[in-house]
Amino acid sequence: MSKDLARKDAFAARKVAHAADDGAATRALTAALEPFAGKVLAGYWPIRTEPDPRPAMVAHGGPLCLPVVMGQGQPLVFHRWSPETEMIEGAYGAHVPANGEEIIPEVLIVPLLAFDALGYRLGYGGGFYDRTLEGLRARGPVTAIGFAFAAQEVPQVPTEPTDQPLDMIVTEAGVRRF
Repeated sequence: MSKDLARKDAFAARKVAHAADDGAATRALTAALEPFAGKVLAGYWPIRTEPDPRPAMVAHGGPLCLPVVMGQGQPLVFHRWSPETEMIEGAYGAHVPANGEEIIPEVLIVPLLAFDALGYRLGYGGGFYDRTLEGLRARGPVTAIGFAFAAQEVPQVPTEPTDQPLDMIVTEAGVRRF
C-alpha cells in the first residue's frame, strides 16, 4: 500500500476514534510518563483529530517544550513551553511558543496517523520527526513515544530506510514497548 493511501485510511480511522475518546488515551499517557519525571519532555500542540497530550505534559513535572518547524527538509527544534506561554500559529496550523528558548528533549511524545507492531509510525509526510529523531539519537539516549488511539494500528506501516521507529506507543488500550 502506498503511503498516500495509508494516510487517507489512517485519517478516517483516527477521526472515528477521536470522536469516541473519553480521555482514556491521555490518562494512559500520563501514567506512561511517570518513569520519565524530571526529564526534558517534548509534546505537541494537537491539530485535526490528534489526541491531546497537553494534560499529560502538564502533569509531567519536568521541563516541557513544543516542536517548531524551521523549514522543509530540516529537523524540528524545540522551544520551552508551559500552559502560560504565549502561543502563535506556526507551520501547518500548529501553535508554537511566541518567544522561543530552544531546549533539547530527552523524551518526545510523537503524533502519528498510524502505527504497527514493529514500532513504525506513519506521519504526515514531511519527514520532520524522522530527521529529528535521527539527529537526537546520534547525540545520545532519547525516548520516542507515539501517542495514538488503538484504532490507528495497522498490520504494516509502509516504510523507507530513513523512517525512525518509536520506542513505545501509548493508546487508550495501554502501553507497548518496541
